[in-house]
Amino acid sequence: MYIRRQPRSSRANRSLRACGTLLAVAGLLVSACSAGSSTSSASPAGAAALRALPEATPSALAPYYGQRPNWRSCGVPGFQCATLKAPLDYTEPAKGDIRLAVARKKATGPGKRLGSLLVNPGGPGGSAVGYLQSYAGIGYPAEVRARYDMIAVDPRGVARSEPVECLTGRQMDAYTQTDTTPDDAGETGELVDAFKDFAEGCGKRSADLLRHVSTVEAARDMDVVRAALGDKKLTYVGASYGTFLGATYAGLYPDRVGRLVLDGAMDPTLPAREMNEDQTAGFETAFQSFAKDCVRQSDCPLGGKGTTTEQAGKNLKAFFQRLDAAPIDAGDADGRKLGEALATTGVIAAMYDEAAWPQLREALTTAMEDKDGAGLLVLSDSYYERDADGQYANLMFANAAVNCLDLPAAFSSPEAVEDALPAFEKASPVFGEGLAWASLNCAYWPVKPTGEPHRIEAKGAAPIVVVGTTRDPATPYSWARSLAAQLSSGALLTYDGDGHTAYGRGSACIDSTINRYLLEGTPPKGGKHCSGA
Repeated sequence: MYIRRQPRSSRANRSLRACGTLLAVAGLLVSACSAGSSTSSASPAGAAALRALPEATPSALAPYYGQRPNWRSCGVPGFQCATLKAPLDYTEPAKGDIRLAVARKKATGPGKRLGSLLVNPGGPGGSAVGYLQSYAGIGYPAEVRARYDMIAVDPRGVARSEPVECLTGRQMDAYTQTDTTPDDAGETGELVDAFKDFAEGCGKRSADLLRHVSTVEAARDMDVVRAALGDKKLTYVGASYGTFLGATYAGLYPDRVGRLVLDGAMDPTLPAREMNEDQTAGFETAFQSFAKDCVRQSDCPLGGKGTTTEQAGKNLKAFFQRLDAAPIDAGDADGRKLGEALATTGVIAAMYDEAAWPQLREALTTAMEDKDGAGLLVLSDSYYERDADGQYANLMFANAAVNCLDLPAAFSSPEAVEDALPAFEKASPVFGEGLAWASLNCAYWPVKPTGEPHRIEAKGAAPIVVVGTTRDPATPYSWARSLAAQLSSGALLTYDGDGHTAYGRGSACIDSTINRYLLEGTPPKGGKHCSGA
């Protein structure tokens, strides 16, 4: 599945989506590097290290590196947009181009301009352009926006950059309601058919593109953008999957690393099965925090004061099971009801930010006590990026396309999932079963994976700040520790708190540390820890 940071604006209507979905992204979490890059020197665990590309630009790529953006108004006051080109296939540039959508918010001053600051919200599949226009370009600290041109590029296959397409809105409605906790062979077959239909749709509608949306290719695109902007080095803030994209850039171009912040870090050494199991445990940790807070509140539907978090989890699981047997009305204009799949997605969506806990309590209360599923459906729809007209953004399609290309599938068959169920249910009694089955989707992908687990060392790179949150549901803290240790110049910054990612989420300690690094180039020392606000 996946992981993505969310803006802090409009907290009452927070969109709370992740980088994937229980079904569409199949728990694949993060992607590994494409086989298009060379590797060397296996680690004790067998993971090779990503090798840097040659410093000299190949002559076949010179036209791409010689581009300059033609900035134009793009309908959002204060922002400009441009289109750049990159080769569809870096190994054979003559095959054709792919168009990359780029957006800019110019530095506001005062103070000397420091260059460009690229931002990416994660995914894979999250629109960086949309993120810049809706949040980063207006919500990042004023002192940072004053000194940097804020830049976003939608990665290849995402949103405005030749998006991957797979299913219609109605087909996605059916897909997102598929039961991910099959009770018998018939339901298992229906789930497998859903995965196959999704994969077939992507293969038919985006056949050529599916082979060229790897994280390595997206990182190489970022270097083309860097050159087009006239920057000698890349300054970048990436969240969630954006940390893997940024770390991959550093591994490929260590000499071009400027100031990189990797917030909510991924661990590229992990295979998909281990990654999914780690994230399953992460969601359980987040749920335990939510449940501990919930039972202290007068409006907690999972139990009153004195209820243990374990019992609260059992109460939620029992509710999911009731929905599996009998979905409830959700007041949906398209006739959808709230079943177990959509309800689980809604709950998981709210685990990404503790600010959503009151909204989740209310949604659970109306669903459990009044049999009104509208609140949980709103959370689920925001996670899937489904609009009021029943249309879906391409987040889920791009997410699966990147993940299934970047790593071999977590499971190859339903039987393999069944063997793994005890481990996943131990990791999370509440979510484990559904997340295990969701991890099956890449088994049926129409394109073979090109990547594998690997280390990223980026030897010779300038200091890179890696941020980890101790109770992050989507990117467990252990991943940040691992990435910081792999990077030859990694500096670990720890936030002791809840929610997914840390920068711009209310911690003055985190924000001031990162701001100082971006503005002065001074990274935190000695494994700095921050807690609370």
